[in-house]
Amino acid sequence: MRLEGKVALISGGARGIGEADARLFAKEGAKVVIGDVLEKEGRQVEAAINEQGGDAVFLKLDVTNEADWSRAVDATLQRFGKLNVLVNNAGISGVQWMGEMSVEVWNKIVGTNAMGCMLGTRAAIPAMRKAGGGSIINISSQMGIVGSEFGHPIYTASKGAIRAFTKAIAVHHAKDKIRCNSVHPGPIATPGNEARRRTPGFNERIQAQVPLGRHGRPEEVAYGVLYLASDESKWITGIELAIDGGWLAQ
Repeated sequence: MRLEGKVALISGGARGIGEADARLFAKEGAKVVIGDVLEKEGRQVEAAINEQGGDAVFLKLDVTNEADWSRAVDATLQRFGKLNVLVNNAGISGVQWMGEMSVEVWNKIVGTNAMGCMLGTRAAIPAMRKAGGGSIINISSQMGIVGSEFGHPIYTASKGAIRAFTKAIAVHHAKDKIRCNSVHPGPIATPGNEARRRTPGFNERIQAQVPLGRHGRPEEVAYGVLYLASDESKWITGIELAIDGGWLAQ
């Protein structure tokens, strides 16, 4: 198994890409901590993994809350004794365009996406040092690399910040044997965007931008995250892995 003996903490692990990560990591031998504000869904994922012979625990985690991150890392160490992998997956989008944007909306989206990533990374690094190294995977977006008429400016800014932050952490903590990479999914069919995908014409407009011609699936992103979490990628740090159906190739 590709993650045997590893302990992983995944934010936003209750549904979508984070849920797919949690399920795949457990299947590949990792002990998994699922952090999310969605308690009902998170406990369902926890139960499903454990029923299938995995070892998972759910804990409530608001990624914008410093104390929550401290509790999450402490709980991980108390339960499993170490922390090897952090997936900063939790994030939100927005619907405000430039003329409608407010400071409050900026703070909410950037605070959740970029600051949440920073807080998680900061909380995890001491534990990873004690473990002799680790892998941090930050979930950004193809919109963290390019602009688009489909991408909301604040969301794009927050995901671009994650991309640059990842590279800085990779350089600063290589000496600690802590790797840090970003993953940039394209349009992925998740529960969070189900309502938009039901809007007439929306799927056609999005899929027209994807050379492979469809939305991706959460598990297709999870396999890329798995690679970066595993020792197979032990000489890879500071990269941006696009899993976007070819969006960025155009």
